[in-house]
Amino acid sequence: MRVAVNFNPEKNNAPQCAEKVCEILLGDGAEVSVSPAYRNKFSKYKNIIFEPLSESAEKSDFVIAIGGDGTMLRCAKKIIGYRAGMIGINTGRLGFMASLESDCLEKLLLLKRGQYEITERMLLHGILYDKTEKYEFDALNDINISGMYSKICDFGLYSGSYQVGSYRADGVIFSTPTGSTAYALSAGGPVIEPDLECIEMTLVCPHSLFSRAMLFSPERTLTLLSKSSSEESPVYMSFDGESPVTFQAESRLEISKSRYKIPFVDFYSKNAFHESLSKKLMQSIK
Repeated sequence: MRVAVNFNPEKNNAPQCAEKVCEILLGDGAEVSVSPAYRNKFSKYKNIIFEPLSESAEKSDFVIAIGGDGTMLRCAKKIIGYRAGMIGINTGRLGFMASLESDCLEKLLLLKRGQYEITERMLLHGILYDKTEKYEFDALNDINISGMYSKICDFGLYSGSYQVGSYRADGVIFSTPTGSTAYALSAGGPVIEPDLECIEMTLVCPHSLFSRAMLFSPERTLTLLSKSSSEESPVYMSFDGESPVTFQAESRLEISKSRYKIPFVDFYSKNAFHESLSKKLMQSIK
């Protein structure tokens, strides 16, 4: 069994947690790899492998991301297309995507024994067309389109040649079920079980009394057009918190289900998602 360990050195307790993870896995006979950037810190562990995650992901059975949800999103991008199971260990604040908390590391011993479950998480595939270029990407959480300084934006949404709707809002979020508990939830969208495949659209501060989040079949290809003047009120697109790119009035964004999925490792039960939801997002009402 081979495991790649990736952590955010700026997150509270993440480096110390990464050391404990390596000790547990190496003690259980696993092959463990970490980034060469941390060679000095981890050279005390015999037989540890130093190589970038971009290389070790292809060879690993599991990839462990230690930090917060942002750390897990960045790590997930590097394992797209590989068979490695994703394990998140939370040392941040919420860590809703995490498989484990930092005080439950002994559960990593279950990996070698096969005592875990896999949940396949769908991704969104986006293609942004402008006048001269095509920009493709995959998103685990969401695709966010919004204006600058809360300027209201005008959008048209199409499914094939059919216009689904025309909207005025501060922005729009297209999310996966995994991303339904992130920005989309804060914008008033529903909570969706992560193994249910669909495309969620949630408007941000819509200029309407009756706008609601919508769910689309994962088999649909949606096209979003900006009707706002890019000079008067520029519009930007970002996915999974990455740096935004300009979404010009002449551009169009196509959104569909990605051909890739990311296998998430779960050490608990089939009710783990609901247990995490209750523990982390419903504390104020319980």
